[in-house]
Parts: sequence; C-alpha cells; structure tokens
Amino acid sequence: MKNIFKISFFLTFIFIFNSCSQKNKNQVMSENDKNNLENQGKIENDWIILSDGKSFNGWHIFKKDGVDKSWTIEDGAMVYVGGDNGNSTGNDLISDKEFSSFILSMDWKISKGGNSGIFYGVSEESDFNQPYFTAPEIQVIDNDNYDWTPGADGKSNTHVAGALYDLVGPSADVVNPAGEWNNYIIEINYNTNKGSVTLNGTNIVNYPLYGGDWDQMIRNSKFKDWNEFGTHRKGRIGLQDHGKKVWYKNIKVKEL
Repeated sequence: MKNIFKISFFLTFIFIFNSCSQKNKNQVMSENDKNNLENQGKIENDWIILSDGKSFNGWHIFKKDGVDKSWTIEDGAMVYVGGDNGNSTGNDLISDKEFSSFILSMDWKISKGGNSGIFYGVSEESDFNQPYFTAPEIQVIDNDNYDWTPGADGKSNTHVAGALYDLVGPSADVVNPAGEWNNYIIEINYNTNKGSVTLNGTNIVNYPLYGGDWDQMIRNSKFKDWNEFGTHRKGRIGLQDHGKKVWYKNIKVKEL
C-alpha cells in the first residue's frame, strides 16, 4: 500500500510540473508575440510602439521596399539626413501598418531652416508619387528661419509649426525653437469626427474630419482640386522628407 501511495504521489507531481511548464511556455510565447517589432510594433498598455530607437522595423520609404541611407538612427531617434546631395526629396518614411481612428504621440525636432511634416491617411494604392496628394499634414517647421509663405486663404499661420497644413492654424505659438525637442499628441477620430493637435501640452488645433465644414476648408485651400486629398479614412502614417535634417522619436499609436 505504501509503494502504491508513493507511485501515485510521484505521478501527480509529474502531471502538475508538466502543466505548469506548458503554462509558462504559453506565457513566454504570448510575450514574444507582443514584443514582435517586425510588423506592427511592441504593444505597451494599448499603445503600439512604432519606433524602437534601434531600427526601422515597421517602416519603409513611400512605395519602396525598406529604408535607404537618407534616413538613419541617431541617439534613439529616426533621422532624415538627406540623399547623396544632402538635399534630395522623395524619401518620405511611411508606417507599414495602416490606422483609422487613433491617438499618435511623438517627439520631434527640426534643424535650422528645416521643414517637414507628419502625414496621416497616406494611401499607396493611388497613382500619386508623393504622400501629400492624399494625406493631410501636421506641420513640422523652423518658424524662425524657414521662409514660409501665407496659406491659400491668406492666413499666415496655416503653414507654421502645429498647423494642419494650409487648412487650420494653431491658436497659440508654443513651439520650441530649432534644435530643441517638441512633443505632438495628434488625435484622428472618425468615430467622433474630431481631429486635434496638442503641442508641448497645449491644445492648439481642432477641426472636423469630414462633412460640410471640412469640405469648406478644402475649398479654401490649395487642395481644392485634389480629388483624393483627405478622403482615405484608413491609411499609413508618414514622416516627410523636405530636404533638411529632422528627428523623430518615441513614436506610439493608440487605436480608438
């Protein structure tokens, strides 16, 4: 009887050990899936991390495979450094993943006299050779040294940092100067018809994403004859190459 009890206890122990091992294995696999940066990025508290500070996983040049030497990694940031002549354009960086309604958070800084921008709703399915033909842009620019022009509606501030480019100017000037870091929190929410830009903790831009007011904004802008502009409710996020050095880091997205 004693031997039977020992054998029974041993078999029970083996069963419990194997069950725990399999459970731990499944937990490890689940964590590995979450930490996969190849396609849609690491997920932390519902945020999809789009920049790991070490690579361009999850990004590619618009309508190209991968990322060329016009972009590099510098101190944890994705940096546009220019093409062979140091001032080429046409190397906009585009996310592999598409988004519809989301909150986007990122840090950025611009070189002296520099210009760039953050696109959303980028379509690579069209015949256009640049993201800006389909995608609205949140302006990134050196306000003090870039020779920017007034918007199509005559309002000078629709081309400054924080603006929804050529459409809505910021309500306050809270941008840090060239060479210093800034933070954007951009909300694009088609569920509530709300777009907004918060720069360095201050909400400076609010606008509709569709409907009569949006249509009127387009009619008053340079985009009035661009038939696909702002029409894609799902698309990629883009970082614009405008010929000058620009830095982006801590990029993350929460889908709504």
